Amino acid sequence: MKHRAPRTLTALLLLWTALVGLPAVALNPGLGQVPQDLDRQSPRATAQGFLDAVHRGDYPRAAHHLYLDFLPASEQATKGPQLARRLKFVLDRELSIDMSALSKTPEADAANARFDSLGAIALKGESVPIRLQRVTVDGTPTWVFAEATVKMVDPLFDEYGPLLTETLPSFFFDRTFVGLEPWQWLGLVVTLLGAWILSYLLEKLLLATAMRVARWTNISWDDQLVGAGRGPLRLPFFSGLLALGTSFLLLPPKLRLLSERVSYSLVIIAVAWFILRFLRVSEAFVQSRVASEAGNKPRARSLRTQLAVLRAVFEVATYVIAAALLLMQFEVVRNVGVSLLASAGIAGLVIGLAAQKSISTLLAGIQLSITQPVSIGDQVLVENEFGTVEEITLTYVVLRIWDQRRMVIPITQFLDKPFQNWSKGSPEMMGTVILQVDYMADIDALRAELDRILANEGKNLWDGRVKTLVVFDVMDKTLTVRALVSAANSDKLGDLRFLVRERMVLFLRARPQWLPTVRSESRPAQGPASKDGESATAGAPEPRA
Repeated sequence: MKHRAPRTLTALLLLWTALVGLPAVALNPGLGQVPQDLDRQSPRATAQGFLDAVHRGDYPRAAHHLYLDFLPASEQATKGPQLARRLKFVLDRELSIDMSALSKTPEADAANARFDSLGAIALKGESVPIRLQRVTVDGTPTWVFAEATVKMVDPLFDEYGPLLTETLPSFFFDRTFVGLEPWQWLGLVVTLLGAWILSYLLEKLLLATAMRVARWTNISWDDQLVGAGRGPLRLPFFSGLLALGTSFLLLPPKLRLLSERVSYSLVIIAVAWFILRFLRVSEAFVQSRVASEAGNKPRARSLRTQLAVLRAVFEVATYVIAAALLLMQFEVVRNVGVSLLASAGIAGLVIGLAAQKSISTLLAGIQLSITQPVSIGDQVLVENEFGTVEEITLTYVVLRIWDQRRMVIPITQFLDKPFQNWSKGSPEMMGTVILQVDYMADIDALRAELDRILANEGKNLWDGRVKTLVVFDVMDKTLTVRALVSAANSDKLGDLRFLVRERMVLFLRARPQWLPTVRSESRPAQGPASKDGESATAGAPEPRA
């Protein structure tokens, strides 16, 4: 009876150990002293601590998160870090661990207090559970990766681990630098260089093929479009090759996410870049086709204005959409957008009121491109300044003054205030030359001189349509004579008016009696009447100057 009681007590102790997972000896004795700051009191702490350690390359520390008691103690110090490293690659590649779903308390799930599941990984048609197991070490609940999970690490690594690292010298995988092993850094460099070279070669090959096809057509637009793909076409190739190459490097989740976002961003940038080039090539092609049509200069100027404004609108839209797609990759931006959605109406109203003038200016630019009261190349008179419209944007118009100055005018000026457009409609114009002459001037002689000027000196400027000279106004001392002439366009009209005015002045200078003179007349004062009733100054001549 004395010997039966200790045996019974020992049997009960072993049964309790089997039920609660309590080892009979210390956990993983072959790993040595457990770091004092190691936290294994909950499933979340164990999973997070293991991932932090392996991503820092501290595999000996990570081995303390594994259940290794099925190994001899002499092998745990070497086999444990190796299993931790292999499990890192398997988890990084095949299992995304949701830390928020893991318990933060030692008790974990009340229904199954011994295990907590991280997920499952398929292996040769079967599902391998990845679980954490609770054991008791020195009376303290401790969570580690379960024995069954640790035993399946090697088969999982053979299926999902890197292919060549085990054949490389140990230097390439026995330590890490900034979260990556040397073989991963080497592979990353090779991937970047190889992706860039291959993308360059693929771009040249595809562009050469597309150019051969484009040359079969009679238009040059497709040739220019193929040329516009040089540069933007390389980025999608580089992005795809980069994503393919990094998939074999088994990067940590953060670096893998960074690689995916870089690849996605490059595709967005490439598409936006090509759209911008497409708009410029299409605009230049349409302008060249219209400009080649003889006698259609007004239509060419009108179309040029429309294309310039519409291209600016589409370019702004492309920038905005591309920036939005780039920013939507980041969770912070998406969360801010969702949180502000409820107050979008008020925010839109405030922004609309604050940017009312800017928005109205942009809308005015679009309206100007549609209605086209003014086009690029038109000659206009605005604010007493005459010049040629050189540039039209969504917010302002650049006017080149005749003396080469540039006048920047808000675009609303052309919609809200009157101005003169000398190029609207037909380019032919008429101009006047005003002269002041004496009453004694021979109007017919002046008309003959005008005919002579237009037939000789001004024959290259006058278009032969209109030539008139009339007495325009009668003043108290002079006559106002107006000469009306016509020209093919405003430039020739200006030179013709200068020429007529100069020649007519020379003609009048040779006849000084026709030039305006100042006359003063006086009447004699009425003196005392003489005996015969006549004034004393009667018959005296009137002074004249």
